[in-house]
Amino acid sequence: MLVLSEAEVRELLPAADLVDVMEQALAAFSSGQVNQPVRTALDVGPDRGFFAVMPASLSTPAAVGAKLVTVFGNNAGRGLPTHHATILLLDPETGAPAALMDGRYITAARTAAVSAVAIRHLARANSAVLSILGSGVQARSHAECLCQMKSFREVRAWSPTPEHLARFVADAASLTSATIQRAATAEEAVRGATVVVLATSSATPVVQSQWIGPGTLVISLGAYRPEMREMDPVLVARARVIVDSRAAALVEAGDIVQGIREGRFGAAHIVGELAEVVLGRISGRGSADDVVIFKSLGMAVEDLAAARLAYQRAHENGMGREIAI
Repeated sequence: MLVLSEAEVRELLPAADLVDVMEQALAAFSSGQVNQPVRTALDVGPDRGFFAVMPASLSTPAAVGAKLVTVFGNNAGRGLPTHHATILLLDPETGAPAALMDGRYITAARTAAVSAVAIRHLARANSAVLSILGSGVQARSHAECLCQMKSFREVRAWSPTPEHLARFVADAASLTSATIQRAATAEEAVRGATVVVLATSSATPVVQSQWIGPGTLVISLGAYRPEMREMDPVLVARARVIVDSRAAALVEAGDIVQGIREGRFGAAHIVGELAEVVLGRISGRGSADDVVIFKSLGMAVEDLAAARLAYQRAHENGMGREIAI
């Protein structure tokens, strides 16, 4: 079995290389070529750490595997990463373990790459101002990937923790030539932006409907539990909602689950999956003035496609360590 470290995976998979791979993986999912259940998630301990198991198999190209992921928010106070992930690839012909690799970087990179696919198909062509709310790993990966894929005139960043925001702006400035501006408030960051990325761990709304102008694309990465909410429910009810997985969104996405429970809209408020737009089955936006929300929960097939590419490139480049178990 081949073992790949985070540093090796990062070297093998530049974020920009994953955009087309993610578009293909999404298309395979919405075309019935992927066997993937909604992830199994558990609360762990009194602090309600998050532990999820995400298996999938892909028919073409053949791949099978699973990701184990944890989110322990209290790790920040221990000086440890809040997110950990490990991906196991199996031989699709024999089921034998083929590779074990870091999944933390893959999670961040593939999520940003999926957001780039969303911008490609859902954002207005003249989108020039990017707003990022949040200052963690996902905010960093999105600043790097999205600014490589599109030339934004302005990038605004906001976080409720000033020292985290300062660190993020400094990190992002080293990853992109775009100018990263610190906003004093979430409203200041969002008003006038044409693409808004919500990369927060907040359990309550961080963006209000009245801040979002016509034609804006909102990409929501947080609220991955049904009791969490990242967006003003008025905004969700007002917008054209596209998801990565309809099945997962109706179970896990707090902004959608709670909106349905409160009678603000029904399940049919989800217009469709991003891959249905990619495949031309539905339109991404009805008009230039539509506010579009892309709710990204993350899917096992995305991890699987990225891990398969890392595994292939590792063999080509003689990277990693072979171990027997």
